[in-house]
Amino acid sequence: MTPRKRLVIVGNGMAATRLVEELVARRATERLSITVLGDEPHAPYNRILLSAVLEGTHRPEALTLRAPEWYAEHGIDLRLGARVLEVERDLKDVMLVDGTIIEYDALVLATGSIPTLPPIRGLVRMDGSLHDSVHAFRSLDDCDRLLGAIGRGKRAVVVGGGLLGLQVARALGTRGLDTEIVEGGDHLLHQQLGGAAGAILARDLKKLGVAVYTGARAIRLSDGPDGRAALRLDTGFTLDTDLVILTAGGRPSTALARRAGLEVRRGVVVDDRLASVSDPDVHAIGDCAETLSSDGQGRVTGFVPPAWEQAGVLAGVLTDEPVTYDGSRIVARLRATDLDVAVLGDPEAEVRGGGDVVEMSNPVRGSHRKLVIRDGRIVAGALVGDLNRIGLITQHYDRQTVLGPTEPGDLLLAERSTKPVQLPDDAEICNCAGVTVGAIRACSSFEDAKSKTRATTGCGGCAATVRQLLAERSRLTPEGVQ
Repeated sequence: MTPRKRLVIVGNGMAATRLVEELVARRATERLSITVLGDEPHAPYNRILLSAVLEGTHRPEALTLRAPEWYAEHGIDLRLGARVLEVERDLKDVMLVDGTIIEYDALVLATGSIPTLPPIRGLVRMDGSLHDSVHAFRSLDDCDRLLGAIGRGKRAVVVGGGLLGLQVARALGTRGLDTEIVEGGDHLLHQQLGGAAGAILARDLKKLGVAVYTGARAIRLSDGPDGRAALRLDTGFTLDTDLVILTAGGRPSTALARRAGLEVRRGVVVDDRLASVSDPDVHAIGDCAETLSSDGQGRVTGFVPPAWEQAGVLAGVLTDEPVTYDGSRIVARLRATDLDVAVLGDPEAEVRGGGDVVEMSNPVRGSHRKLVIRDGRIVAGALVGDLNRIGLITQHYDRQTVLGPTEPGDLLLAERSTKPVQLPDDAEICNCAGVTVGAIRACSSFEDAKSKTRATTGCGGCAATVRQLLAERSRLTPEGVQ
């Protein structure tokens, strides 16, 4: 009997979990001995929904992607709290911090990203610890610590006006804290949105009670009056606060790969089969991976849909399927109550590249919609406000549909209809997991759909539509679909 090939996966996040699921679906455990090493003590969970736990709309256990029992049922060796110290490529093994040696035939790095500390004086005390008011927000433990601190303060400053920063700020606002955002760029979400859309988003936040400071950088943190911290900005303002939450800055976690002698630029450089260009037996997926385009330019994504797509491709590679990875089209959703933002691709880069812009803005209504068109196809887009048409727009974007001269404008001008829309079975409603309407209609319940298709386990933005489809199928109200 041929011995099973030893596969070791370093990382236990959303990319690694999807890889294991894809391998199980291919019955790969019959020929692969799979070991998963996660340095956190928790079962794999949905990091995107951490802000929902902070907000109070989800319980921590609701974020679990797969329980340890699931791994055991499929003969997979899941080791929690197992931090890898070194990878010895010559010996083809990994060493844990406790000295345990695990040999491999194939190794997958799914180490994700790590936060970077902004250059704020006083952020780190003389003994190397963070100032008592400072909190990171990357993990379930970070979320738990921040929840514990909320009851001890009334004011919070979020450093960073990106997707994560907005989610955290909105969550803290719903918890009753006076919340402020400090963003160094000239508008919110400056890497994804133009100035007009960013201004509308800032107005929406202000209506929800969140103050916004753009074009301002935090430069110094000190102990302020009444036991509070004082965060000084380069504009001369000082913000008194009880909590400072860092959401600005993150980079691929590549220290392990660098020490192993793998080629690393921003991320671990991989080819079209997601193998390291330095070692064909080592692969990388997710936030830590850097894929190369045809012109040799590297790309890291930082979003879940590409990571899950890479996981599917790599599962095929590891089971000898003739598949390659040619890059991902990205759709990002802001997951926060009363804030609606969707970004397709890289709108600002596509505009600079000469794409035609179709744009509609209504500041009074709080909406801004922009599509970037090239050769009749949607190559990027950004929508703030009503996302009623995002499903159809995403479908055209994914399929690279050639649109007629008036169609881009029609997509942006279409208003919410009072008539129910009958979605075709092949329409994709969960971009994170690539799930179609037909796949949802084939499920018997919300939990069945979640388990079988993984819909709603990414950004969670499709949950309402999934419930609606199941309600139509069973002739129940959406609230009746559990």
